[in-house]
This record gives sequence, structure tokens and C-alpha cells, in this order.
Amino acid sequence: MSAIPAHAPETNDGLDQRATTRRINTRLASYNDDDYFGHQPTGRSDLPDPTTLVENLARSVLEIIAGARDLDQIARWVSDDVYRHLAKRVQIAVRARSATGTPPIRPTFTLGRTIITEPGDGVVEAVVLIHGRARTRSVAFRLEGLDRRWRATAVHVL
Repeated sequence: MSAIPAHAPETNDGLDQRATTRRINTRLASYNDDDYFGHQPTGRSDLPDPTTLVENLARSVLEIIAGARDLDQIARWVSDDVYRHLAKRVQIAVRARSATGTPPIRPTFTLGRTIITEPGDGVVEAVVLIHGRARTRSVAFRLEGLDRRWRATAVHVL
């Protein structure tokens, strides 16, 4: 005869004692979904040259503000904060155009000098000078390497 019962003894309420005992795995107690499923930072060596992206984003941002391009076209290249900021700028520009009765037109400009600095690994800060008919503007960016591609985390049109 065995000293170990084939099943756990029943308690007074009829429940299996093994079913009422809960074990907590302390290794997983500090588990955070963002550590595994959030944006993963990427080092500079795993990212492409940012010059082309910066120049194309600068052109696109000016066209978006002018009303000639839809903001959704650059949504995958900008962070949520930048998207919201540009959406506000677009709304202000739309109201200004409707107050004066000016239709949206594609602006004519040429890209000037592009200045790129790298303050840290996987981080790029850039300025693109844009020469228009009436004035010269600059568009400043901060790009961060996330998920093996560049994302603009700050955009300022000056």
C-alpha cells in the first residue's frame, strides 16, 4: 500500500486543495508588455542614411501645411506627438486659407543645405533649409531609430 494518495484529499467544502492553491511566479512579477512589444530602440549601425528621409520629410511637411498633401502620407514616419502637432498646424492653415478664400496650392521651393548631427547612438538631429519665392524657411527634425527604421519624434517649421 502506498503512502501517497492517488488524489489530493477533499476539503470540507468539496473543492480540490490543489485547485485552491495559487502559485505566483516571481520571475514574471516585473514583466512589462512594452519591454517586448513596444518600440525597440535601434543603433545607428542598423539604420540607413537619414539624409534622404530628412529631405523628403521636409518637402512633405511644407506641402502638408500648404494643403497640397495629406498628413496621413507621412504617418508611419512620425511619432504620435508629431502627428498631432502637424494636424493642429494643418487646421490652422485651413482656417487661414478659408478666411482669405485662397485655394490650397502646391508650393514651389528648392531644397537648400541639409545639416545633420548625431548627438547619440540611434539619434539624429537635422535642419533642412528651404528656399521659396518670398522667403527662406528651415525645417528642424529629431529622428530616433525605432524598430530598425527612423521615426521623427520632433518636427519644427521655422
